Amino acid sequence: MALLPTKSLVFTVRRQEAELVVPCEPTPHECKPLSDIDDQEGHRFHVRGFHFHQSNLSMKGKDPAKVIKEALAKALVFYYPFAGRLREGPNRKLIVDCTGEGVLFIEADADVSLVDFGDELYPPFPCAEELLYDVPGSNGLLNSPLLLIQVTRLKCGGFIFAHRFNHTMADGTGLSQFMIAVGEIALGALVPSTPPVWERHLLSARDSPLITYQHEEYSHNTSGPENGTIIPTDNLVCRSFLFRQSHISSLRRFVPHNLRCSTFDILSACLWRCRTKALELDPNEDVRLICIVNARFKFNPPLPLGYYGNALGFPTASSSIGKLTQNPLEYALKLVKQAKTKVTDEYMKSAMDLLVTRGRPNVKLAGSYIVSDLTRAKFKEIDFGWGEAVLVGPETCWELISFYIPSKNKKGEDEIIVPVCLPASAMKNFVKELEDMLKDEQTAHADI
Repeated sequence: MALLPTKSLVFTVRRQEAELVVPCEPTPHECKPLSDIDDQEGHRFHVRGFHFHQSNLSMKGKDPAKVIKEALAKALVFYYPFAGRLREGPNRKLIVDCTGEGVLFIEADADVSLVDFGDELYPPFPCAEELLYDVPGSNGLLNSPLLLIQVTRLKCGGFIFAHRFNHTMADGTGLSQFMIAVGEIALGALVPSTPPVWERHLLSARDSPLITYQHEEYSHNTSGPENGTIIPTDNLVCRSFLFRQSHISSLRRFVPHNLRCSTFDILSACLWRCRTKALELDPNEDVRLICIVNARFKFNPPLPLGYYGNALGFPTASSSIGKLTQNPLEYALKLVKQAKTKVTDEYMKSAMDLLVTRGRPNVKLAGSYIVSDLTRAKFKEIDFGWGEAVLVGPETCWELISFYIPSKNKKGEDEIIVPVCLPASAMKNFVKELEDMLKDEQTAHADI
C-alpha cells in the first residue's frame, strides 16, 4: 500500500459562459417515469467525475471542446431524456419531462499542463471547483439540467473532461454507455454501437408488493434519527491509497487456500476491518459494509443490452465491531462474500417493493461504510479522438464511501486507487492498521 501525497497545485481557469446544448434534431416531447430503483432517496443527488486526456498529435489543430459539443448534440438525439427535466408526481414518483431543453456545457482554458499534476493522478484533484463549475441555480433535483459538462483545455494540448450528472437518471454503467456513444459519434459514427434502452418499467415494484428479504441496507426509521454512530464530519482528512498487485497478494496470505475470493472481496474486507478499528468505536455496536453491485445480469431474464438506468443492488455485510476487529481477516472476507450472493432477481424485486411501500427510504448511513468498484466500469473506453483517458475518477472522496479506481503504472500493470475520508486522528490509525496488515519480511520496507 502506498499512501499517495497530498497535492497543492494552484492554477487559473478561464471559463466561457455556460450554454445549453440541445439535440441536433427534433426529439419526442413526452413524459417518462423513472424506475423504482432510479428514484430512491439514495440516488437523489448529482455525481461529479473527471477524465484526464493527454494530447494527441493526430488531433493537432482540433478543439476538444468543439468536437465534444458537436458530438454531444448528436448523441442527445438518441439519449433525448438527458435533455429533459425531472418533475415529481404523487408519492414522490420522479418523471422525466422530455422537453429537449438541453444539457449544460462549459468551455474553459487552464494555464497548466497535465504533467504538472504529477506522475500519479488521484482524488481529491486540485482546483476541482474551477475544473467543474457549479453554474448557479443548476444543481437542483427538479426542473434543472440533468447533465453538466465542462471541457478544460490544457497548455500541453491535453484536456480535462468533467461531468456532473443526476444520479436518478443513470448509474455508472449507464452514464459510461452514454459517454461512449458521444465518443463514437465524435469519431464519425452515425449511430451508437449499443442502442439505448429505456424500459424503466422493468425495475418497478410489483402490483402486489412482497418484501422477501430483510434489506439491512435501507433505513427503516423514517421519522427519527438512525441508530448507530455516524462519524464526525469536522477535521476530515481525504487521502488516496495505491494498491499494487503485490499488495493484494500480500493480503491473500490471510486467506485459506480453499477460500476463493476476488480482489474486490479481499480489498473490501481489509478496508472495512481497518477503517472500523481506526474509528475506535464501542465494540458492542453493529457496523455494516454496503457493496454497490451492478445487478444487470442478476435478473431473470437479464436486463436488455443498452439499458442505461440505475440497476444497482446494495447487499450488506454486518457484524458487531468487537467480532469484526478481533477476528482474523477471514471473518470479514466471508461476510463480504455472503453479502454479494444475496443479489438475485428476487432480491432486487423485493428491494423495489420495499422502496415503494416505505416511501423510498435512503440507505442506512449510521454505522455504514460503502464501497463501489469502478474497475469494471467502462469509463476508460471513452474516446473522443484523443485516446482513452489516463485516469477517470470521482472528483473527491466522502466520509462514508470509497471508490475503487482503476489505474496502470508505467509498466502497464493494473493498480487500484482508493480514496478514503476520515477524521484526522482516525486517518492516522487507519494508515497504521493498513501498514500492519501488509507488513511482512518482503514488504516491510517497501511502498509503506
